Amino acid sequence: MTVGTAQAYADHGFALLPALAALSVALLLQIAVNLANDYFDFIKGIDTEDRLGPARVTQSGLIAPNRVKSAMFFILVLSLLPGIYLAVRSGWPVVIIGSASIIAALAYSGGPYPLASHALGDLFVFIFFGLVAVGGTYYVQALRLTPMVPVMGSMVGLMITAVLVVNNLRDIQTDQRAGKRSLAVILGTRGTKMEYRLLHAGAYLLPLFIWFSDLADGFILFPLLSLPWALSLNRAIWTNPAGANLNKTLAGTARLALLFSLLLSIGLPLS
Repeated sequence: MTVGTAQAYADHGFALLPALAALSVALLLQIAVNLANDYFDFIKGIDTEDRLGPARVTQSGLIAPNRVKSAMFFILVLSLLPGIYLAVRSGWPVVIIGSASIIAALAYSGGPYPLASHALGDLFVFIFFGLVAVGGTYYVQALRLTPMVPVMGSMVGLMITAVLVVNNLRDIQTDQRAGKRSLAVILGTRGTKMEYRLLHAGAYLLPLFIWFSDLADGFILFPLLSLPWALSLNRAIWTNPAGANLNKTLAGTARLALLFSLLLSIGLPLS
């Protein structure tokens, strides 16, 4: 969200209320996705006592499944309030984006063909947490799109997808036993680690491409300040076996994605 707003500010299209409304929708949908994953993964038998990640409220018995399901739908309905304002301001594109986002939130782990269980989770995250999040935030403020917006969305999407890759790498064995065919299960441990490297490589090469193409000045290279941390995480993921020991790498990858996005958000207005 910060990257889309920073790009809008750089293009003289910043608008405070739409930016805050877009942030509210994004946060609510993120909560809804987490609740949906918690509920559906338990119902489908993916989350068991063998779970290696942080405890989930349904699997651990802290909250009854029906309550988690009700909370998920309540959050989705709540997201419609700022969404309606954005739709009135920005028109039919926002209605399409919002509808697709809600459907994707439910289809990620639920429905007859859950995306996460059919090797489509990585693509889903790249599109909706990268291209759609950045592009949508930019559009509701500037009411247009520029060629740079999908490039910015791609950078963010690559970094966020890397977070999911670590998560799925950690869970390869438990997902296999549960019949969940994530992309990590299909690629195997070595292939998934290579995917992680390629995602980070793509994210760090894009600012260089923009700079070498004279599309922005040197401030666009701010995200490269986080490169040493990325290299450290890549060494760690390559040497560590899959399993619970990757939880630390998972947290580090999430923090790296945040730092990368913040540095990009600082560099965009300056460049």
